Amino acid sequence: MLNGIRIALRTVGKVTIGTKMSRPKVLVSNPTVPQVAFNLLQQYCEIIQIENDTTKEEILSKVKGVDAIYWASRLKLDKDIIEAAGPQMKTVGTMSAGYNHIDVEELKKRGIKLGNTPLVLDDAVADVAVLLALAASRRLHEGRLKIENDDWRPHNQWMLGQDIAGSTVGIIGLGGIGQAIVKRLKPFMVKQFIYTGHREKEEGKQLEAKFVSLDTLAKESDFAIVSCPLNSETEGMCNADFFSKMKKTSVFVNISRGQVVDQPALVKALKEGQIFAAGLDVMTPEPLPSSDELLKLPNAVIIPHLGSATKKTRDAMAELTAQNVLRGLGGEEMFTPVV
Repeated sequence: MLNGIRIALRTVGKVTIGTKMSRPKVLVSNPTVPQVAFNLLQQYCEIIQIENDTTKEEILSKVKGVDAIYWASRLKLDKDIIEAAGPQMKTVGTMSAGYNHIDVEELKKRGIKLGNTPLVLDDAVADVAVLLALAASRRLHEGRLKIENDDWRPHNQWMLGQDIAGSTVGIIGLGGIGQAIVKRLKPFMVKQFIYTGHREKEEGKQLEAKFVSLDTLAKESDFAIVSCPLNSETEGMCNADFFSKMKKTSVFVNISRGQVVDQPALVKALKEGQIFAAGLDVMTPEPLPSSDELLKLPNAVIIPHLGSATKKTRDAMAELTAQNVLRGLGGEEMFTPVV
């Protein structure tokens, strides 16, 4: 059992390709995919493995003729790659909950199935959201800098942070991850949870969280945590206007996607004291250059996109992706279909 998803793999065996029986070909886009995925796929498929997932060239040179793609790359799975694969390619599994890096419309046009990995990473990502909220509110990075710079001052009013107890926590996007964050923070004696999204949710009522507008969330939150998907509606949503409405004592946390935030506006808000601090697991670009201005800010806690980075979680994501691919190849509905 993986967070409510029952993994009950049915044997795919050989599938019919054209007029003859053969083992379907699956392109695996990243050499560091957990072994559990290779173990599953190798039972039924011929694997075409990519050795360098940082450029399109190798992918384009190897993708022709494959029946499925196991996508585990930060590169965009775009029209070029989909076209290069050929008309026989009917299945894509992405080892991620989000799919903003995949040309979904192009897949739809061609009748290609797509599956993702929601739910199995909710707990790990929610843990990181809480970690960043605590670290940013208690000035963890700034405190470490004080030690390194021989500026540790033993005064009672030194390095004061913000409390989660008695605070209002705003969640932008009350999906599986957002709900897991609320559940983790309840024991911290939070005064009120509020959230925003397309609509009020029954899960919000069950969690005793109040549905509000984005403007209200910005104004009332002591902690604003972004856990929504990246799409055309959410891109750049947390912008200068958003940060101008936040309290000067507020903490901003993003475990969603970097592009949801207008990053220059966030840097400005942090530098000018419009908000108290930020904790970021995602940013733009990724990897973030070591010279980036974000890394020079004492009130920004930055980690390199580690949300789902536990062995148990990545193994679960890899297994689910492989199973989605196999089910797609076998003509069955994926466990977690997108299209």
